[in-house]
Amino acid sequence: MGFLKRFFKNTYRDGELKQGRSSFENLSDEQLETHLKISRYGKFTLTDAVRPSYDLQVVPEAGYRHDFYQDKDSGIKIPVIMAAASREILLELFLDLIDRLGHEVDVVLETSHDRPGKHRDLYREDIDLPILKSSLYEFEDLLLGDGCTGIAVLNPEIPQEIQLDEHKLLIIYGQELADFEDILDDYGLPRREQIKFITEAEHVHTSSDEFVQQFEQMKFRLGIEDE
Repeated sequence: MGFLKRFFKNTYRDGELKQGRSSFENLSDEQLETHLKISRYGKFTLTDAVRPSYDLQVVPEAGYRHDFYQDKDSGIKIPVIMAAASREILLELFLDLIDRLGHEVDVVLETSHDRPGKHRDLYREDIDLPILKSSLYEFEDLLLGDGCTGIAVLNPEIPQEIQLDEHKLLIIYGQELADFEDILDDYGLPRREQIKFITEAEHVHTSSDEFVQQFEQMKFRLGIEDE
């Protein structure tokens, strides 16, 4: 099934709307089709998982910035790096990042296939990193192309976590993140503290029945069961 057919078959919109109105309203079929076909913005290539608003409230670009996540219970602020990388390097970059977490890790599969806009987490503890990476290579199309699938890899003993979310953004949590910054720099991602990501404006996700089946296969391969 082609990208456009998948997009029209199963999409949902997310993000903040300007004055409550969607930029996709009142578009002709030709205008919408043209917009959804665009994956490249300058030197940056999106995956098929997501597209920005029609009026490009945020123009996709490569780069990373620093932020904080504040735990609601403890009030502790956890340093975060958020990054966007072009499709050509995205999976390899993610795999190089998780190499820093150690030989044995926990993995969380995130899915919103049955609840667009919300997701549930499926957890697997203590998996050898080489086995995990082999499976991730096998399911590259799912991980990069499905707007309803995300994955997080973590080592609770450090603790650090690296996420490739549904928008195909990289999110790195934890203390002592300099090594991860070095990897981002090695891949040519510029540090831009004012960068805006596609999640910060209206955007649309896409998925398909084929990706739902692949997600179930990946769950089985990783030994993950629904709670």
